[in-house]
Parts: sequence; structure tokens; C-alpha cells
Amino acid sequence: MFNLIMRWFDWAGGVGTMPLVRMFEYTEDHVADQFRQERLPLLDRLTRLPCLFMGEGTGEEVCHVGTITRARVANGDVHFEFVLDREVPPLTNATVFAGRGQLDMPHDFEFSRNHWAVKDIDLYRFLMRNVRPGRQRPSVFQLSDHENIEPQLASAMMPFDAAFTPVYDSIREAAEAAGLRCRRADDIWENPAIIQDVVSLIDRSRVVICDCTGRNPNVFYEAGIAHTLGREVILITQSGQDIPFDLRHLRYIPYLNNGEGRASLSAAIRGRLQTIIGH
Repeated sequence: MFNLIMRWFDWAGGVGTMPLVRMFEYTEDHVADQFRQERLPLLDRLTRLPCLFMGEGTGEEVCHVGTITRARVANGDVHFEFVLDREVPPLTNATVFAGRGQLDMPHDFEFSRNHWAVKDIDLYRFLMRNVRPGRQRPSVFQLSDHENIEPQLASAMMPFDAAFTPVYDSIREAAEAAGLRCRRADDIWENPAIIQDVVSLIDRSRVVICDCTGRNPNVFYEAGIAHTLGREVILITQSGQDIPFDLRHLRYIPYLNNGEGRASLSAAIRGRLQTIIGH
């Protein structure tokens, strides 16, 4: 079981309150009965449970896991002190909302109402299944603490050269035929530094297609980022000699940059994408 406290606080403060009338909302009666007596909460029992501390919302609001250390009833409120578990990385309300069925939180309105609930769910089992540890922060670019992969997004990493525009068109056609949409960094301008746009695109992508033609150092760098982030990577090239030595053990798609060659490339990429996404 775990406590769920939904209220907007500065969770770094370590103290909070909850109106007594909001205790045990969105709690099954047979669960609430274990933690109350004569309509008053049995705070000594509640403080033995882990707690999920959340502000209202279903988006990028940050929530925490921790423990209530002290609690008392005064003037119609429950006053409590708590500590956050530093071994559990912060997560977002969006993550909780996506897994609300596993947490006995089926009512969307629960995410917009101050209350204290008790859930007959193993919170840490949910976390082990759904939350990855926070990632070490790079110094050259930024990564969000939690992955936000867009299941229908593919990205293309290739030289910024007009000669590759028809190749990119073929890649996009293959992605669309497989039910995906494809973008490359010059399609977007979300950050002052282009490297941040490139990394953010890779981080959101289900599949990353890297054209190694010409041994472009930027593409090699981007392929390394994609592999490090655990993305599915499809290597393509006009010459097998352009595949770096460290990647030659991986399969790649060779192609010719003419009409027939690009049509064959598109068909090969489409087949690989369908295999990856399970179509």
C-alpha cells in the first residue's frame, strides 16, 4: 500500500497540510477502514507507508516518492512532515497518469483535486516497471530526466548538403509507408544551439536513420548518441568503405544515389522499419 498526497506544495520544504475532510478520498472503503477510527485517521499507521507526493495536473509537473515522518490533526487539518527518497528519481505527473490503471487511479478528476488517498498497490513495483533511473547530465547538451519517445517518430541524420535532399525524400517516403513520420534537424528550430535540436530529435525518436556516406563526422557523432541512448539505428551508405570500423559488424543498407537506387533504398528502409515497429 502507499499514501497518495495530491496538493500543490514546494515539496523541498518538508512540511504540508491536508484538510481533514479530504482524507481517504479516492480510497476503497475496505482500505480506508484499516486506517481510521471514529472518522479520524490513524496517523501512526499511515506514516508506515511510502508516499507519492504530487501536485495537481497530468503533464510535466514533477512528483516525488518519500515518507511521512510525523503527522498530527489540528484545527480541521492534518499537519505532516516528510522526507523525499533521494534514491528514487523524480517523475512526472504524465508518467503517473499514463500508468494510472496500475495505481488504482482510474478517475481523471483525481489528478485535479487536493486529497489524501491510500492505494492498495505496491508503489515500488510500479516504479521498477515504469520509471528508469535519472540519467547523468551531459555537459555539451541537455537531456530530460525521463525519456519521452514518440512512437511514430523517425529521424534522419545526414550531411546538410543539397545532394542528399532526394535521399531524404526517399527516407521520408519509406517512413510514411511504414506508418511513421520522419524529420531531420533542419526541419526544426526549437533551441539556440543546433546540437540541442539534433539531440532532442534523436532522444524523441523511435528509430534513427544515419547516412554514413562521405564519412561525415557529424553523422558519426549523431550515430554514437543514438546508440548510447538505446535507439534503433538504421545505417545507410553509398559506399561500404564509409562505415566506420567500429560499426562494420552491424548490418547496413547500401544504395546508389539515382532514381532506381533511391527507390530500392526506400523499399529496404520501409521493410526494416516495419520489422522494428512490428507491422
